[in-house]
Amino acid sequence: MNLPASEVTRFMFEELDICGAVVRLSDAWRQMHEARDYPRQVQYLLGEMTAVAAMIGSNFKQPGRLTFQAQGQGALSLLVVDCEDVGGQLLLRGMARCAEELAQTPQSLRDLLGEGHLLFSLHGDAAEPPYQSFVALEGHSIAEIFEGFMSQSAQQPARLWLFADETLATGLFLQTLPPRPLATGAVPPDADGWNRVQQLAATLRAGDLHLPVHTLLSRLFAEETLRVFDPCPVTYYCPRDEGKVRAMLTSLGREEVAAILAEQGEILIRDEICNHEYRFGQHILDELFSPPGQALH
Repeated sequence: MNLPASEVTRFMFEELDICGAVVRLSDAWRQMHEARDYPRQVQYLLGEMTAVAAMIGSNFKQPGRLTFQAQGQGALSLLVVDCEDVGGQLLLRGMARCAEELAQTPQSLRDLLGEGHLLFSLHGDAAEPPYQSFVALEGHSIAEIFEGFMSQSAQQPARLWLFADETLATGLFLQTLPPRPLATGAVPPDADGWNRVQQLAATLRAGDLHLPVHTLLSRLFAEETLRVFDPCPVTYYCPRDEGKVRAMLTSLGREEVAAILAEQGEILIRDEICNHEYRFGQHILDELFSPPGQALH
């Protein structure tokens, strides 16, 4: 089976005050989770959250990095996805944190997360603290939680249909827009349009999201006039950054680094969100703290 490219495609209903988006993540999603060995239900929830984060990130007008964190008190304590638009390409990374003894039997999202909240952060200028917004984890699915978040933040009703498995994280998004000013004599938008479009979208099946976007939208909304925009490509981006880790160790000072090495024999740092490990032995003391020009031992 040929998988679709990882991208977000936005569209508008020409005769209705409604916009939407189709998100399909193939290689970007697989690269995020393939080496992590999450329980299947955790993997699928992270996939759904990754899809909706990409959809929101592709339409965000302010520069900066967006972070979404679903934090709870249950066996699944954290889902986090970062996204950043760089030159018209959306860069993604993300992870889940769950208890090792997480039951393999299917559980609801509420059972897995427990009580908690969704945290949205916008990291802009490095000199400024991030903008943050909290909403309670209200809903029985990732889709319901984010419908509430988007409806509250934009003050416009929104709907989401999300699907994820090992190979794809996909979704369909719809949201009403503020009414447009009407020219003299113009016909106002169909008052029942929002209900009709939701009913049509509800016929969506997970397999439909493998179709080319124009084919998918034509099947779902055959009687509607749509304007489809160019897709926004999405890439998983979480490279190793040993320089950043070394800078962090330098900030600790020679004595503290030496104490860690004396106690543990090595320094092991785990970058949880990118799934990288950094190991340093005794040599790191001379490499970080020897005066310039002094020979290393």
